[in-house]
Amino acid sequence: QVQLVESGGGLVQTGGSRRLSCAASGSTFSNYKMGWFRQAPGKEREFVAGISWGGAITRLADSVKGRFTISRDNSRNTVYLQMNSLKPEDTAIYHCAAARNPWVPTTANRYDYWGQGTQVTVSS
Repeated sequence: QVQLVESGGGLVQTGGSRRLSCAASGSTFSNYKMGWFRQAPGKEREFVAGISWGGAITRLADSVKGRFTISRDNSRNTVYLQMNSLKPEDTAIYHCAAARNPWVPTTANRYDYWGQGTQVTVSS
């Protein structure tokens, strides 16, 4: 069992930056692939970024490549999402998730545990 708590959301202007954090507890953090998803009002949850156990493999959605970076610190049981050059269309609730999957998954159904999410609002 893994508990996930996101933080770092808030209001940011277009072109600004924000770093989200997700703190894990309850199980061995380094055993899990970690991911970030987001859900905007009226839209389905979409994959944003994923990272392997040791951080060597990362995957990013095309919509955020070149702007977002995912990283993890296994000594702190934390995964991060650095978001730069933010756009209004990045406005959403951002959720982190943990997966026992053998590879870094990009679909929500491959993730086993979810956090409650943190709101990011990008003003134009």
